[in-house]
Amino acid sequence: MDDLHFGTRDKRGNWRPNDALKLPWSGRVTLKAALRFFKDYLSGWNLTFFAISLAYWFVVLPSQEVMSVLSWGWTMTLLAVNMGGIFFFYGAFELRYYVQRKQARRFKYNGNFPAEQPSDVFWFKSQNLDNFLRTILVTVPIGTAVEVLVLWLFASGAVPMVSLDSNPVWFVTMILVSPLLHEAHFFFIHRAIHWGPLYRWIHSVHHNSINPSPWSSMSMHPVEGLLYFATLFYHLVLWSNPFVVVWQWNLAAYGAVVGHIGFDKLEVTEDTAVNSHAYAHYLHHKYFEVNYCDDGVLPWDRWFGTWHDGTKEADERMKERFRQKKARTSQRNTAVPAE
Repeated sequence: MDDLHFGTRDKRGNWRPNDALKLPWSGRVTLKAALRFFKDYLSGWNLTFFAISLAYWFVVLPSQEVMSVLSWGWTMTLLAVNMGGIFFFYGAFELRYYVQRKQARRFKYNGNFPAEQPSDVFWFKSQNLDNFLRTILVTVPIGTAVEVLVLWLFASGAVPMVSLDSNPVWFVTMILVSPLLHEAHFFFIHRAIHWGPLYRWIHSVHHNSINPSPWSSMSMHPVEGLLYFATLFYHLVLWSNPFVVVWQWNLAAYGAVVGHIGFDKLEVTEDTAVNSHAYAHYLHHKYFEVNYCDDGVLPWDRWFGTWHDGTKEADERMKERFRQKKARTSQRNTAVPAE
């Protein structure tokens, strides 16, 4: 496909789409908006993650009786499956688009590939190796530990739970609410770790990957990894269910790859391609202080003034916001204390 039919490429080789990003939910309660809301839940990436969750539930997880006792058997099995699942899921995108480069640089936001830019900020000066090791050996084990703890608390009877048989309405409601819960948690945690000291200590590890690839998805400081998967703890007070916990974990773990694919469209054949929905988060890696929640169902960034739709007009609004922030900081630093 000719990506210049859909966007433009600058002299550095960076590509940007012609169309501005649109948020799925405009804030207006209309039938069209409601239908779009359910379409986003029941198709695309969420459908993939839900299918993975069903496979976990029916194939991987043991009975409630087994999970009621913390033991190395089922916990290590879950860790192995999580590590293997992420390895193959992220690895499939990394292999096709970054190793084999099946569609070359077509639709790639950043004109370079991480392998072409070695840097001292990464382990072994390699973004790919650094991101891979941090994802598989740091973040996945931390996230699995959180998952094991919450599943054990449910299975042991320490917290009450709902089931499909006992309360089908609430059970389905929790399934539908989980993506929204992930969005809200991610937005506020993300904003918090962009605060100066926390950014330097924690979040800068993730943002070392200015030109993200699939392995960048969960390349995090251990504290960020814990905060990221802390979304599972809400289910301890929401009268939830272990299946919903697994669904919530997969939304966070497998879903993280969406914003880090680095390509706007993924070519299926010579004439067809699917949208990746990666642009909003790519802009976050590029500009740092925009799109903390990407283009989720609810317009969190628009509500808090940090939305960037990829247009030049949005660039100017962002620059003006940065200028005002710099001016306020300068005023505080030069203010003379009252006697």
